[in-house]
Amino acid sequence: MTIGLVMIVKNESRSLAKCLSRAQKLVDGIYITDTGSTDDTIEIAKRYGSHVSAFEWNNDFAAARNYALAQSPCDWNLVLDADEYLISGTREDLQEFMESGDRLGAVRLHNSYREANGEISKSYEYITRFFPKGTVYEGRMHEQVVSALPIVPLPLIFDHDGYLQEGKGDRNLKVLLEELEEEPDDPYLLYQIARTLWLMKYYEKADGYFEQFYLFVPDSGAGYRVSGVVSYLYNLLELKKYEAGFGLIEKEKIPLASYADFHFACGTFYTKAIFADTQRYIGYLPEIERSYKRCLEIGEVPEHESVIGSGSFKAAYNLGVWFEVNGKIKEALEYYRQALDGGYQPAAERIKQLKQN
Repeated sequence: MTIGLVMIVKNESRSLAKCLSRAQKLVDGIYITDTGSTDDTIEIAKRYGSHVSAFEWNNDFAAARNYALAQSPCDWNLVLDADEYLISGTREDLQEFMESGDRLGAVRLHNSYREANGEISKSYEYITRFFPKGTVYEGRMHEQVVSALPIVPLPLIFDHDGYLQEGKGDRNLKVLLEELEEEPDDPYLLYQIARTLWLMKYYEKADGYFEQFYLFVPDSGAGYRVSGVVSYLYNLLELKKYEAGFGLIEKEKIPLASYADFHFACGTFYTKAIFADTQRYIGYLPEIERSYKRCLEIGEVPEHESVIGSGSFKAAYNLGVWFEVNGKIKEALEYYRQALDGGYQPAAERIKQLKQN
């Protein structure tokens, strides 16, 4: 069985060569649909032997994806974006997957993003990207595969650095808002709009969309629900809506009990609320330590979409800070060392400072 790499691109000269140089070993052919590049994207694509087609952009990602898929004659197709780079996985992995029956393959994306303090962190998610010929997409923005086949994780991991680039938020938001006019109560659209605004630091604007998302999202069964609730909590924190945040935490204590990201967000929320109004919120003080320790108990769960470190080195570092400010230096050093063992370099500076003092 043959495998095609299928992509839609526009002005991707920054990243396309890196993407293709790594992914070409996975496939038999590369099928790239350009939606109006004005740089040397097409020349780069041809350099890697790509079959290049053109599609007039109409603010509909599913339409563009489906046109691109139609250009591939292959039995199976791997769909990538130009800012996604293979870091783990082989052609043999795909071959074994194809031979194991009818199903869809989800690859693991490591998404880099910049936090408010300037630090670059990574979150990961599984996203359906490998499927048999004839599979199509729906949805103008954040398009999704239409299929009744089961989705199974693939041992393929890709780095994604698109969230570090400026300008995509405004483009995405325009299409999402247009789509919302047609489906005003769609919780997935509300989630995507709220999260896009939150990532763009438009916290006030995001607040109403998060509220609507939370109103309409099912209590279970929605894979994006956890991310939406956690993002909502962080947005409330930015707006200093502490009472609303504590109410949200109380409602989600049981539904999200097994998610390290949720407990990490809770620990952060308790900490900042107490600093903002110690007298009012001092009763939540023990929850800080409890939240971060719960993160470590849960650990990094590959099946859960998560920020890398929430169940390991980031939680350990925050526990180190917690014990340090409480004068418990032995415990602080223990957790800082745990964070450093996980590769979190800021912990090294804290260890050095504590040993000097």
